[in-house]
Amino acid sequence: MQLLIEFLPILSFFVAYKFSDVYVATGVMLVVLLLVVAWQWFKHGKVGPMLLVSAGIGLIFGGLTIWLHDQTFVQLKPTVVYWLLALVLLGGRLFSDKPLVQRVMDTALQLPEAAWRTLNTIWALTFIVIGAINLFVMYRYDLDTWVNFKAYGLTGLTILFALGQGIWLATKLPPEVENPPSSDHSSESPKQQDAP
Repeated sequence: MQLLIEFLPILSFFVAYKFSDVYVATGVMLVVLLLVVAWQWFKHGKVGPMLLVSAGIGLIFGGLTIWLHDQTFVQLKPTVVYWLLALVLLGGRLFSDKPLVQRVMDTALQLPEAAWRTLNTIWALTFIVIGAINLFVMYRYDLDTWVNFKAYGLTGLTILFALGQGIWLATKLPPEVENPPSSDHSSESPKQQDAP
């Protein structure tokens, strides 16, 4: 449910663009983005860091798109968000002995230290690649193609990344400790063999 709510700004942009233009779509996306942030704040008492970064950059770049009437800014927004997140993930080690991913997820997962570092690097590299793909589509294709890529391509890449990460994590999790055999019958003496 949370993931669906965080995809609402992208969905609203896509739908509004199909009925109007990029500027109206950007305005609709910004309103929905603010509503999603407000909903998360009221429901959880805090806003997730990724949503907060996305909202802040969305307001800046979306605002510039509307104010300057230049679609380039809203098209650059995904790349800026992804590359900023990658920079934070890679630069976080300068300020902490724990990778950022570990600090965010270590209450939910128990992984070896090396696995946390690898996961942090995987996230950062994935964000760099997705940001680069956005630039490629933005400069290589027309606006309609980019809007479809934003709705379907970025969403699909995010889902593929999540699935790949889940598979990789499954190989790194410690094995589950099996329940010891029940001791209900431990006090019973072994059956005596019948005499011949």
